[in-house]
Amino acid sequence: MADYLPILVMAVLVVLFVMGSFVASTYLAPRRPTTAKQAPYECGIVPEDEPAERFPVKFYLVAIAFIVLDVEIVFLYPFSTVFRDLGGFGLAAVAIFVGVLLIPFAYLLSVGALSWASSPRRGERPGRPVLRSAAVVLDPSAPAPAEVEVEVDTGTGEAA
Repeated sequence: MADYLPILVMAVLVVLFVMGSFVASTYLAPRRPTTAKQAPYECGIVPEDEPAERFPVKFYLVAIAFIVLDVEIVFLYPFSTVFRDLGGFGLAAVAIFVGVLLIPFAYLLSVGALSWASSPRRGERPGRPVLRSAAVVLDPSAPAPAEVEVEVDTGTGEAA
C-alpha cells in the first residue's frame, strides 16, 4: 500500500487542481455578455440564417470506423508477441476477435459508407433530378402532392 501512496497523492492533487481551476474561473472571470459574444462564431463569418443542410453523417462513420479498427490493431500487438505460446486456442480467440470487428467494417463497405464518390441513394434511379418542394414528402419515390407544382427544365436540370 505504501508503494501506491505517491500515486494516490498525485491523483488527489490533480483532482483538486482541476476543481480549483473551474471554481477560480467561475468567480474571477469578468461577466460582460453582449450579443456579439453570445453569437456562434464560425471562421469569422457571422451566420445570417440556419444552415441549409445537416453535416453529412459519412464523416462520423469514417471516424468511428477508424477508431474501432485502430483499437483493434492495438489489441493485436500483444497477441503478435506471444502467439506461439498461445497455441490453437489463442489463434481461435484472435480469429473470433478479428471477425467480430471486421463484419461491421465489411457492412460499411457494402453499403458504401466509406465511398467518397457521389452515388445515387437507395431506390433512386441514376440521372433522376432531385426536386425540392415546400411540402413535406415522407417517401422520396412517391409523387409530389397535387397543390405543389414543380417544373423542371430538362436542358439544365434546374427547377424553374
